[in-house]
Amino acid sequence: MAHKWTGEWAMVANPASMASARERAESLNEKAHVDLESSVRRHARLLFKVAYGVLRNSHDAEDVVQETFLRAHRDGMKSVRDGQAWLATVAFRLAIDRKRKPEALDIADYEVASTGPDAEHMAIRRQQVERVQRLIASLPDDLRFPLVLSALEELNSRQIAEMLGINESSVRGRIMRARQLLKEKLQAQVEPKR
Repeated sequence: MAHKWTGEWAMVANPASMASARERAESLNEKAHVDLESSVRRHARLLFKVAYGVLRNSHDAEDVVQETFLRAHRDGMKSVRDGQAWLATVAFRLAIDRKRKPEALDIADYEVASTGPDAEHMAIRRQQVERVQRLIASLPDDLRFPLVLSALEELNSRQIAEMLGINESSVRGRIMRARQLLKEKLQAQVEPKR
């Protein structure tokens, strides 16, 4: 009695079909690898900035970036309309989840040259940058996150609104309030107390 093999069972019985299926799977796997590598090249820097803006720790931010790309690779991005905004949203939410408590800025990451003709100017600049970073870090999260995403990460209002789950006008209002609050705090530090 002769058996007629069809469908999946035909591939099992036919080594040529198995080889062809294996080649297709390897081709798809290679394409996924190339897509992931391309995505990492295009978006890793932005995702690091987003994560670092929340966590203020480069090691934790790197972990968040890796986790973001792993999720994107695992879940796929074919149905995503704006890949950059989607990845930034995932990174932002992972960073928020990872954040345990507000931490002081790590000034050990900022090294100033101790010699050279511009050492004094560099030290002054470093102090100014640290002052602004401390003031930004002291803002409430609902003001700090939109400001950091807008000014430092250069995301537009629509992308920020999508990430934070609020409307665009709220994003613009929060950015404006954050800038105003920073301006007032900087003026209070610079102006002599009477």
